[in-house]
Amino acid sequence: MLDDRERAQRHLVPHFTRGDAWMADDLVVIDRGEGCYVWDVDGNRYLDGLAGLFCTNLGHGRSDLTAAAAKQMDKLAFYSNWGFAHPSSVEAASMIAAVAPAELDRVFFVNSGSEAVESALKFARCYHLANGDEHRHKVIARNWAYHGTTLGALMLTGIPNLRDPFQPLLAGTVRHVPNTLGCELEAGQSAAELPCVTAIEEAIVAEGPETVAMVVAEPVQNGRGALVPPEGYWQELRRICDAYGVLLCADEVINSFGRLGHWFGSERFGADPDMITFAKGVTSAYAPLGGLIVKNPLVERVWDSSLAMYVHGSTFGGHPVSTAVASANMTALRDEGVFANVLGHEGRLFGGLCDLMAAHSCVKDVRGMGYFYAVELMRDRASGIDLTEDELASLLAGRVLEGFVKEARVLVRPDSRGAAMLMISPPLVADAEVIDDLLSRVDQVFNRVGGWLKALK
Repeated sequence: MLDDRERAQRHLVPHFTRGDAWMADDLVVIDRGEGCYVWDVDGNRYLDGLAGLFCTNLGHGRSDLTAAAAKQMDKLAFYSNWGFAHPSSVEAASMIAAVAPAELDRVFFVNSGSEAVESALKFARCYHLANGDEHRHKVIARNWAYHGTTLGALMLTGIPNLRDPFQPLLAGTVRHVPNTLGCELEAGQSAAELPCVTAIEEAIVAEGPETVAMVVAEPVQNGRGALVPPEGYWQELRRICDAYGVLLCADEVINSFGRLGHWFGSERFGADPDMITFAKGVTSAYAPLGGLIVKNPLVERVWDSSLAMYVHGSTFGGHPVSTAVASANMTALRDEGVFANVLGHEGRLFGGLCDLMAAHSCVKDVRGMGYFYAVELMRDRASGIDLTEDELASLLAGRVLEGFVKEARVLVRPDSRGAAMLMISPPLVADAEVIDDLLSRVDQVFNRVGGWLKALK
């Protein structure tokens, strides 16, 4: 009889995984989880340093969340939000509206982050149509940003290798501008003078302001490695969007529900978006759920127009079980002081990663905040030598770095989007002991990377 690994390789098609990696003898099959750790089918324990995929915010094995799902399934397993409401989705929407930034109090549920981004695209279009601005359909997004992989969301995603195979299927309605990498304020300089800000206004003007519907950005950008914006950046985005009648969307599929120590990353930067997309941490990934939060006056403008509705929907959006889990998850995040845990320990995590950078010449930079970090690698920091294309390919495409990560029994993500990086994003319940364990395992990975690089000389 075939075991789980063999059956996976024979029948299961993986997500974003090379065929040679999937068919390798060391394919890991995760069997169970508890807290910040998971075990594979062979009994090996791993520290989940990526929170599943930036999403198991409360950690693994939460019986309160599974109980909420079971209770809801016994009562009402399914009914749609097409012309109907049910208590589960009403409660979850009300809880989200209560903690969202000012005026963002209308919640539209879907099933994933990509769907949430597509919902923002479609809402922006409906809003501008409601105002008679039928030419507004273009979007300004940022280079290397990841906004999803369904075709609508993929238009916004600025990662070449994800877009290029599907380029003939993508509409030419999105203009990508520089992100905030290396865009730092100098003494006496205002955010309005930064190239990463002026590029956005220049793009709107170049496209024709009357054709631009939306600007979209993550508070801390995932693609290219946990890019933290300079002070005043989000205030400038608000100013620019107001000046040209453009909607501002904060894509918080990763940043929301505590990843940056707040309900929403927008709070941390004093941002004032018209829309926020969310997913992942809203249920701590115990059930699929995503959504869009919109300022009330914008929704009412659409309803009062000839459209009379937001022309969008899906069968499972606002699913009773998923929204019940979301309510239980948000209750736990609030009552257990999870955000305080993140803010109280982010210095330990960031400082520890910086100490590892000082100790390893293969580490170029550490970026991020809260429980969301990227560690960028290079050939030798002391000599200022970056990895060559061949070294980068060997380290990442050759699965060398992935092997070092598995060897250390730590689940962090080797990332090749623009550079060689490790993405580190533990569950929000990780305490000092777990953080120290995580740092120790990452230290082991860097020791192996350093040794591998020396052997190349």
